[in-house]
Amino acid sequence: MTKFSDLALDARVLQAVAETGYETPTPIQAQAIPHALEGRDVLGIAQTGTGKTASFSLPMITLLGKGRARARMPRSLVLCPTRELAAQVAENFDTYAKHTKLTKALLIGGVAFGEQDKLIDRGVDVLIATPGRLLDHFERGKLLLTGVQIMVVDEADRMLDMGFIPDIERIFSLTPATRQTFFFSATMAPEIERITKTFLRDPAKIEVARQSTTSDTIEQALIQFTPSRKDRSFTEKRAVLRALIRAEGEACTNAIVFCNRKMDVDVVAKSLKSHGFDAAPIHGDLDQSQRMRTLDGFREGTLQILVASDVAARGLDVPSVSHVFNFDLPSHPEDYVHRIGRTGRAGRKGKAFSIATPSDEKYLTNIENLVKQAIPRGSLPEGFTMPEAREGGGGRERRDERGGKGRGGRSGREGGRESGRDSGRDSGREPREAVAPVAVVEVAKEEPRREDRREDRREDRRDDRRDERREDRRDERGPRPHVHTHGSAPHGHHHREERREDRRDDRRREDRRHDRDDRVVGMGDHVPDFILRSFKLKERPALSDEGPEASAEMARPEMAEAGDAE
Repeated sequence: MTKFSDLALDARVLQAVAETGYETPTPIQAQAIPHALEGRDVLGIAQTGTGKTASFSLPMITLLGKGRARARMPRSLVLCPTRELAAQVAENFDTYAKHTKLTKALLIGGVAFGEQDKLIDRGVDVLIATPGRLLDHFERGKLLLTGVQIMVVDEADRMLDMGFIPDIERIFSLTPATRQTFFFSATMAPEIERITKTFLRDPAKIEVARQSTTSDTIEQALIQFTPSRKDRSFTEKRAVLRALIRAEGEACTNAIVFCNRKMDVDVVAKSLKSHGFDAAPIHGDLDQSQRMRTLDGFREGTLQILVASDVAARGLDVPSVSHVFNFDLPSHPEDYVHRIGRTGRAGRKGKAFSIATPSDEKYLTNIENLVKQAIPRGSLPEGFTMPEAREGGGGRERRDERGGKGRGGRSGREGGRESGRDSGRDSGREPREAVAPVAVVEVAKEEPRREDRREDRREDRRDDRRDERREDRRDERGPRPHVHTHGSAPHGHHHREERREDRRDDRRREDRRHDRDDRVVGMGDHVPDFILRSFKLKERPALSDEGPEASAEMARPEMAEAGDAE
């Protein structure tokens, strides 16, 4: 049997491996490490939990033992699809390289750029990063990839699912063509094969297990049930999940519950906590610090149930996970292999339960076609009964737990929906919210200013003179003869027209007076007297014999009142 001491690894690496308690390498490690030490590209295909991380980290530490890193030019690069997997790979390098002087840096999102820039500026031998954050540093001019000697792509198929393939191709183009490349994955999609043919040179293909197979140490069970109503499916699935966890009893020391959507992760975790289970959520929308605290608590055993999205399905190494529950069947069949691979690791036994409804038939068929076997069918726990539907229906309950539509928070739902249901039951619809009365503020008109009053009097005098002239002309013409013609106006029509014209004139005067009342005068009531005065000059006389002083005295302007100037 092959041992680590037979793999020509550095003595310091062998010492670190011995201190971890490992003596015999896994099949993927035994076959990949010799080819990597020879300088060949490696394409490794193995099911999850078989030790792929050590398959590239141990030879990398040995090959990088000689040489020195330069500022902003890492000597090796490891790409990971998720922050958690990148952090786990960094921990493995710390473990296996603790007796060497190699330096490393971890570039992931959710962490400030400043600390990462300091590590890169000092120079690192091993750079572990997610594709997005790596390109961010490169575009900021803080990183050069021309010195990369070894490049690793871990969980390559997950990179494809997450849409990182264009970023991977760009990163490959930034590295030198003479690099050594390692590709490791549990599945090998056609797109991944295209990339390996483009960027790998005559790789040593290692396939220690058939692609997309599940471990024999995992006991699988598929729980199928039909919801009482379509809108009750989400509620009844949560009840089935709680019943399965309770049925396992003390055998379920810790467990990971996988959901397809992030908002379902939050709802399921909240539901488990409300029923007395020690559960916490983890997904991509949470802060990185909160995600790390949750993972640390799960690893240390202070947290029993981890409700997660597929962010925890790849590379999460917690050796003692006893159970995995698929609350939702994954839409990508490869994710099923990775999900249940979180249990039954390192030779331990594990259990994986999957909950399915008739609407999941398509996903179930794809999974069974991928793993080339039927998932054993299980049954609901004995004595289990579906919870009774609450008033209002399951659809309403599901919308409430997920935050509703167009409402925010629990208080908004209780205040708007619950109280509205009680108060609007007789009318058949929810009452509208009360509208606060609008305060009406009356603005008192200011008294007309002195200038406005003077202008009003002038306008009235002009209107009076105009009316007098109109009456004089009417008297001069005398009475108009009354003539009956077809289409002509009846007698008295002209008098009505004159009265109507007089009323129009009155309205015009009133409107003009009203407009003047609302007019704003810049100086207000306190207009200095000198502004109201006008200037007029006396005629310039001829120069007198008395001299220029006398002439200037005679040409001096005199002040006159505004009324006199007019």
